[in-house]
Amino acid sequence: DSQCALSGSLKGSQHPVGTSAFSWLYVSGHCPVGRRTVASVSELVLFRADNKVTVHFINRDGEKITVKGSPGDSLLDIVINEDLDFDGFGACEGTLACSTCHLIFDEDVYKKLGPVTDEEMDMLDLAYGLTDTSRLGCQICLTKSLEGMVARVPESLADIRQSKDESA
Repeated sequence: DSQCALSGSLKGSQHPVGTSAFSWLYVSGHCPVGRRTVASVSELVLFRADNKVTVHFINRDGEKITVKGSPGDSLLDIVINEDLDFDGFGACEGTLACSTCHLIFDEDVYKKLGPVTDEEMDMLDLAYGLTDTSRLGCQICLTKSLEGMVARVPESLADIRQSKDESA
């Protein structure tokens, strides 16, 4: 199962509450749609929509902004939902067509993130200030293991869409 398929908004159950197995369809933000069987009520509580994860963003001015998101939300979803003012952030709205949601993570957090796809790596190659722990916020889905994570917004951004427009 992908990390993102573990949470999201409840669409229905196949078993009444109180039985030992539930089947839920999870859909959340830009994360992939998945199907997951929840084995127990305690596991169900773990993935409830109100079970928030704290994320600390460091903006371009070095200011720390603390917000909460639901497991399954992408970091881009959180920036949009919390109306964070990161100029130009997420210009392609999570379609993996730019690098404006480029974030930098500490090594310990980076190791907890899912693998980088070839498509994400292609966009990261165009990002300003690329580091060994850079990722795109639209590709990072929250899990409880990321509680308290810090994501740094680079000092500047590069948008491949602008360079294409300028060359036309």
